[in-house]
Amino acid sequence: QVQLVESGGGLVQAGGSLRLSCAAPENIFSISTMGWYRQAPGKQRELVAVITSGGSRNYADSVKGRFAISRDNAKNTVYLQMNSLKPEDTAVYYCKASGSLWGYWGQGTQVTVSS
Repeated sequence: QVQLVESGGGLVQAGGSLRLSCAAPENIFSISTMGWYRQAPGKQRELVAVITSGGSRNYADSVKGRFAISRDNAKNTVYLQMNSLKPEDTAVYYCKASGSLWGYWGQGTQVTVSS
């Protein structure tokens, strides 16, 4: 069983910042595209940002210019820096490690943005 360990969620006021972290086993992390997804109550899970093993990044339009995804290959960790947070960013945020034949999810971390 592959375990992804997320941290960094919490409660923040609108306009504030949070940084999420997700650590993965080295043998998985080094060859995976790492992504952050989120799921708000009553809504489907959606992609927030992804970063490939080569460092290419993609973002959802709703977070472009506010969120930044990065990865530290020495620490087998992916980060999501979230700035200028809005109440509509409130959701459970999930980390995912994926490749052509696999996909592993973290347990999720709650982010709540108050207005």
